[in-house]
Amino acid sequence: MLDHVFLSVADLPRAIAFYEKALLPLGIRHVLDYDGANGPAGHPDLKGFGRDGRVFFWLRPGRADGTAAHIGFVAHSIEEVDAFYAAAIAAGATDNGAPGARLHYDPRYYAAGVFDPDGYSLEAVFKSWQHPQA
Repeated sequence: MLDHVFLSVADLPRAIAFYEKALLPLGIRHVLDYDGANGPAGHPDLKGFGRDGRVFFWLRPGRADGTAAHIGFVAHSIEEVDAFYAAAIAAGATDNGAPGARLHYDPRYYAAGVFDPDGYSLEAVFKSWQHPQA
């Protein structure tokens, strides 16, 4: 299990604005700004996003490499997946798979994918707790 992820972005203000809109349907909000000067030498400034009292997704200024990461966010319903996709596209993402079942991954898998402005692959995933009937 992961506790947190740092993502380097080329334009921090642009990335913050994008993620504030794209992640809102998943209940993930920009909740904390960390001043790197207060940490160990060389620690970057961070912009933290989280949900339910946990900050787990961090943006930092740096060299973006959209091919370096794919991030899947948990959605709590099909509707959240659909809303994430719509919000991300409206915020400037490009399509990487419209909302729908991804039965080749798992019979309970419903997801949508986008590329953020830096080219990172993002996905919202809902896995129902009901297994399909045999």
